[in-house]
Amino acid sequence: MNTKYQKILSAFTFPISGIEITSRIVMAPMTTFSGNDNGTTTDAEVAYYRERNETAGLLVTACAYVIRHGKGFHGQIGADSDALIPSLKRIADAMKEKGNKAVLQIYHGGRMSPPEELVDGQSLSASAVAAVREGAQVPRAMTNEEIEETIVAFGEATRRAIEAGFDGVEIHGANTYLLQQFFSPHSNRRTDKWGGDLTKRMAFPLAVVDAVKNAAALAPHPFLVGYRISPEEMENPGITMEDTLTLVEALASKQLDYIHVSVMDFWAGSMRNQKDTTSRAQLIAAKVGHLIPVIGVGGIHSPEEAERVLDTPIALVAMGRELLMEPHWLTKVKNGMVDQIRMELDVNAQSSLNIPDALWGGLLSRTGWMPLKK
Repeated sequence: MNTKYQKILSAFTFPISGIEITSRIVMAPMTTFSGNDNGTTTDAEVAYYRERNETAGLLVTACAYVIRHGKGFHGQIGADSDALIPSLKRIADAMKEKGNKAVLQIYHGGRMSPPEELVDGQSLSASAVAAVREGAQVPRAMTNEEIEETIVAFGEATRRAIEAGFDGVEIHGANTYLLQQFFSPHSNRRTDKWGGDLTKRMAFPLAVVDAVKNAAALAPHPFLVGYRISPEEMENPGITMEDTLTLVEALASKQLDYIHVSVMDFWAGSMRNQKDTTSRAQLIAAKVGHLIPVIGVGGIHSPEEAERVLDTPIALVAMGRELLMEPHWLTKVKNGMVDQIRMELDVNAQSSLNIPDALWGGLLSRTGWMPLKK
């Protein structure tokens, strides 16, 4: 066993649930586009998770929609029906085969849901404000009944995750999806109890947290609840760091297991203020890291880089692209084989990497996103 990277290889116990993981590495949620049209998983997707089930102490799935009008991708798995529990169990079992912990990420796409994936072709959001992107559909503002229905759906998806054998759920409140849309002054122009000032814009995300926590409390075993967050938005008006620091304080008070900060570059500063160069995750950890573990992610490739992040108040390091290129990243670190960690995606290695066709095609088309070895 390698003794050089002690921070990476040390065990970690989540204070609230008491769940222990065997390392400080988390497999970040990555959309696979590889489920069936009915929301079930496929053999290829299960094989993809199984290939990576030794490479992190905590493994997080691609996001699963909690209600049908929240589906956001072609080939996305669902958690909106009890009929999907056996499918979800296949993923949980594959992830947990080597003793690591499996988390189901649950979400609603909101205005980012493509019309062609929706039953009636109409996306929903906090308000009828389109995303700032070419061809974006103007969503329909959700009714109060639809909001309440969606809150319940997050709780029900959590129950299904428990029954399927997952060790936790991660509430997806990042990457411009519905929970972020309610929090954002750009997408939430409501004047009722679900929108207005900062406190009211937090009402929906916090109600979802309560529903999920209530469901998790009924689990017959310890069960994690985490929350993924995007710290800022480019839009004006948009989410500021000050807004986010208020939200993470509220989340910490909810006795969650962790906050997962979603950024492309862990060390990057503000996207709104070029003079502010402090890492967003570090700002969040400075604010609430003594109350709740913070997971950092973004452009962390090598063991040395991961150790550097763990030298800060960040509790855990998440990796995405790195574990696509190298499914056995952590095993190689443990066994002193760091020089054999692949840092490029071998374009001839799809089969050995167990990457499904839809995800593989997406990776090859995004050549600037990932280094390729031809």
